[in-house]
Amino acid sequence: MTITSPQNPALKQLRRLRRRRDRERDGRFLAEGEDLITAAGLAGWQPLEGFRAAGSGLGGQDFADVDATTLSTVSTLGSGTRVIGVYEQRWAKVPVGPLCVYLHGVRDPGNVGTVLRSAQAFGASCVTLGPDCADPYSPKAVRASMGAIFGVAVARVESIGELPGERVALVANAGEVLRGPPAGSQGVTLLIGAEREGLPDEVVAGCERVAHIPIEAESLNAAMAATVALYEMTSGSTRVRAS
Repeated sequence: MTITSPQNPALKQLRRLRRRRDRERDGRFLAEGEDLITAAGLAGWQPLEGFRAAGSGLGGQDFADVDATTLSTVSTLGSGTRVIGVYEQRWAKVPVGPLCVYLHGVRDPGNVGTVLRSAQAFGASCVTLGPDCADPYSPKAVRASMGAIFGVAVARVESIGELPGERVALVANAGEVLRGPPAGSQGVTLLIGAEREGLPDEVVAGCERVAHIPIEAESLNAAMAATVALYEMTSGSTRVRAS
């Protein structure tokens, strides 16, 4: 049977998952589009529920068919979507090394999602969120991750003392020029703040090393800084890589 009413109870539940408080309460999130559904499957994630535009043939056999116009009323995409999966959120109990990225006060979900994408690209073992960060399971962050949300461990911490390895604070125009880890390093966590506020002084003081990325402009946004820093950590002869 094809769902045709926007007031269908299952579709109402999908709309609720647009809101952070409902996602956090339910422990679920949405992934929209063929690419994300495929990425989830390749990473071994099975949807709790699935919905597809009638006649599209997308998703698994258990995906419910929905009239295409009706499905568009649920989508967070301006152009609508042909398939939506509902997945269970997964949070790592503790941050893991050897290469971890910590975000502090990064409120743009697009930046959080892009950091996840860069973390996956460079083989980082974990992305960890501190206070005042955007929800990595928000629709915008999930889209920006391009499927990396299904392949990179995500953790939350209250204190940077929980972070693995040597803590390296990225601070514009401060400390040494960022270079790869020293020989024999047992792991590194890169700490990155929001573009304007940066890292709080007390967070910087709790790190073993302070470094900056040499650039001509005043600053980089969090996602760009993370990408450059991850490249530096993994491109030299000394490499810290997830096994």
